Amino acid sequence: MPFTFESILETNTMLNAYLIALAVSLVCGALTAFAAGFRSYATKSFLMCLILLPMIVTTVIMMVNGNVGTGVAVMGAFSLVRFRSVPGKAKDIAAIFLTMTAGLACAAGYVAIAVLFTVLVCAVMVVLSFIPMGVQKIMDLTVTVPETLHFHDAFADVFAKYTSSCRLVRTKTTNMGSLYKLFYKVRLKDRNQMQAFIDDLRVRNGNLEISLAEAADNGEDL
Repeated sequence: MPFTFESILETNTMLNAYLIALAVSLVCGALTAFAAGFRSYATKSFLMCLILLPMIVTTVIMMVNGNVGTGVAVMGAFSLVRFRSVPGKAKDIAAIFLTMTAGLACAAGYVAIAVLFTVLVCAVMVVLSFIPMGVQKIMDLTVTVPETLHFHDAFADVFAKYTSSCRLVRTKTTNMGSLYKLFYKVRLKDRNQMQAFIDDLRVRNGNLEISLAEAADNGEDL
């Protein structure tokens, strides 16, 4: 049988096998944390979670080791953790599944498979981070206009010039009804022209307040 598919549990004492599995799971977690944080925003707490999670999974699974009662208790504990977690981005959830898979492989003693699998998936994650995929991120645009301006088509030509899509999502009055605030969801054709886009809008709205920012929800959550 090839060495890659051999379990260290068959050739080592329980203590040695546990220490080897723990060390390998730590390496797998560190590799996953690096790939998950590469060219994307990730908090320190999330990266620490990715590093420690394989070690935790390895220890839990090795403790269960065929004990049905312990297995049911562990399943209940993990189900409670799910309800205390907030929705995450698709990439974050994929990284968590990767670390858990590596931890399971280490717990079964297949440390070579765990390392090989982690390296391959992390390499794919890094490569994909350089490839532009999907639609450009949506931005929130807020434009303040005077009540005398007919805003329905006042910015149509400006939006056609700078945006690939634009949608008015909300309107409200402000300053005792003398002003309107218009809230748009827009996708810019070229983000390098962001300043020119705002300048052209200022000409139309009488140099009143304009805000352009990344949308709070860009469709990445699961």
